[in-house]
Amino acid sequence: MKGVVLLTLLLCAAPASARTVLGSFDNWSAFRDEKPVRCFAIAEPVRGGGGGGRKWRPFATVSTWPQARVRGQFYLRLSRASRAGAAVTLSIDGRRFSLVAGGADAWAADPRADAAIVAAMRSARAMSVTGVAATGGGFAETYLLKGAATAIDAAALGCGRR
Repeated sequence: MKGVVLLTLLLCAAPASARTVLGSFDNWSAFRDEKPVRCFAIAEPVRGGGGGGRKWRPFATVSTWPQARVRGQFYLRLSRASRAGAAVTLSIDGRRFSLVAGGADAWAADPRADAAIVAAMRSARAMSVTGVAATGGGFAETYLLKGAATAIDAAALGCGRR
């Protein structure tokens, strides 16, 4: 919960054109930005998030971009930049998802993979991501999923038709 409060404060303080807090739900929060219009559920890892140093903080999001007709897009900001060509794997309740990675970013390969990841997140207690850092060492991050489904729904509703 402490991480959610810190993340909420960080995001609210970040420069954004009219960012609206849609809610805080256990380990996850939901926000709406106006320009461009996007809504997202977001959380920080509970373990393994210390590698970005002062450059960035790792997080996971599920976003809706109405103007681009994108719903439920999964994205991770990793704790470390990943090694080029190395696998980045998301694990949720024994299911493994290969992610596309570039630097410190990782995402689902396509909308079908986004949907499968979000569906798995809705019924699981935790998810973890593993990979090989650009420096050669491995990394692992764990996210608790309590509140994720509610935050994802709040984000989707926040970007519903107005």
